[in-house]
Amino acid sequence: MSTKPLGAQLSHMLKNRGVEVIFGIPGVHNQEMYRGIEEAGITHVLARNEQGAGFMADGYARATGKPGVAYVITGPGLCNIMNPIGQAYSDSVPMLVIASCLDESVATRGQLHQMLDQEGAGATVAQWSQTARTADAAYHLVDRAMLEFQTSRPRPKVMNVPIALLEGNAEDAPDHKVQIAFDAPEASQIERFARVLQDARHPVVILGGGAVRSEDLGAQIAEAAGAVVFTTYAGRGLCAEDAPLNFGGTLGRGGSADIMAQADVVLVLGSELSECDLWRDGLGHTCPLIRVDLDPEVLIDRHRATDPVLADCTVFSEALLAAMSPSDSDWKPATVASLRAQWRRETDMDRPGILPLVDALRAVLPPETMVFSDMTQFAYVANETFPMDRGGHWHHPSGFGTLGYALPAAIGGKVGVGDQPVVSINGDSGFQYNVQELATAVELGLSLPIIVWDNGKLKEIEDSMTAAQIAPNAVIARNPEFLRLAEAYGAHAVAPRSIAAFQQAVTAALSADGPTLIHITPETAQA
Repeated sequence: MSTKPLGAQLSHMLKNRGVEVIFGIPGVHNQEMYRGIEEAGITHVLARNEQGAGFMADGYARATGKPGVAYVITGPGLCNIMNPIGQAYSDSVPMLVIASCLDESVATRGQLHQMLDQEGAGATVAQWSQTARTADAAYHLVDRAMLEFQTSRPRPKVMNVPIALLEGNAEDAPDHKVQIAFDAPEASQIERFARVLQDARHPVVILGGGAVRSEDLGAQIAEAAGAVVFTTYAGRGLCAEDAPLNFGGTLGRGGSADIMAQADVVLVLGSELSECDLWRDGLGHTCPLIRVDLDPEVLIDRHRATDPVLADCTVFSEALLAAMSPSDSDWKPATVASLRAQWRRETDMDRPGILPLVDALRAVLPPETMVFSDMTQFAYVANETFPMDRGGHWHHPSGFGTLGYALPAAIGGKVGVGDQPVVSINGDSGFQYNVQELATAVELGLSLPIIVWDNGKLKEIEDSMTAAQIAPNAVIARNPEFLRLAEAYGAHAVAPRSIAAFQQAVTAALSADGPTLIHITPETAQA
């Protein structure tokens, strides 16, 4: 056993628990956390704003499957990172935020970085926010977070640590190993589910983000049952794009409800079927609904599953697949192909002029590319039409729906995956929420294409206002000269004005010696 300030011990503990990278910004209140980072052998990535640090940790976690960790200061540091914490909560991302906090805030007012209730503030967006009053409590909370990331729906946690406690000496964190085993449902239940799927004439399988770690098991179940497949945006790529009965990420299309109405059984693996998955109140089914999820809350929600199963998707899918035999259904590949083509046309009509650029991008990206997108019309079109051949490779801020996500998240993702290609897709307004993180990308020398779709306005809001018969107001803002802005940070910058030039710019940016801003406009697709 050795004795060090607790701030240093926490870095050593995190390293021992498998943490390789920490994102954050040092300050006078959390500087003790930085005492042990280099000694522990952890890489620290300096963000320019705590919001950027949080999105970087999010992107790192999504790209690697490992927890994203961020260090922030008391008060404003936590407030700045609350937006990323909220996004990580809605998208089930394992993130641990460790924040310093004041030693005493009841009898003393006017302290630096003081807020009324830091722990309570964190609790409004994280799965839990706790304050460690002893070194043992801090170690307990770290291990609790790491165990919960592995055994339940992964969601962000906040640990607040008083400044004096960080500065005080503490013994090493104890070793703590837990044997984790997930049991499949009873064999009789699995056999019943297998029979129901095999006997169905119109089975449907829905694959969500919770099934990503199961890789293609869900697709194999669907194939064995002759089921049509829908994926949520988070589940895209879990079924081969050219599979004859794959509808892809079109669950939000209104016409998908008609397919659900024909179903005689629906199997949902790892999805909460949220508003942002469906864009309607319900699936549209009247048949039995088998739902598999780690989150008990999901299993008793408004969709009222007839067969709710609290289980790990991988364990369940392996057991179910082993009990199944190939069977036919009445679904026709020609019907699926026709509807997909129709829905693709609808997507193009909803947001004209973007689809050619989405197709052009897909044509030049290597299949293993990791994509991070923002809340922008370019991404809304791509979510339904960009073919994916593997799961967990397109990351979008669903649910919480925060702007400013794509650039810092892509930085975190690129830090996590190294030489694997990563692309950031931004709208002109959302990009400016965290444009300062360009400095981090330049500092790290990341080969990162940063696509900025610039239509000169908040087009999605303008369209929504018009549809609601509201005179569009405050939807047009003066944009900066994006190329000069990027160059001021030391990034490469290019403004292709044709589809061919756009493709060339993306290809060059993937191997450039630093980040490249690629500025495109509606005119780019028309040249």
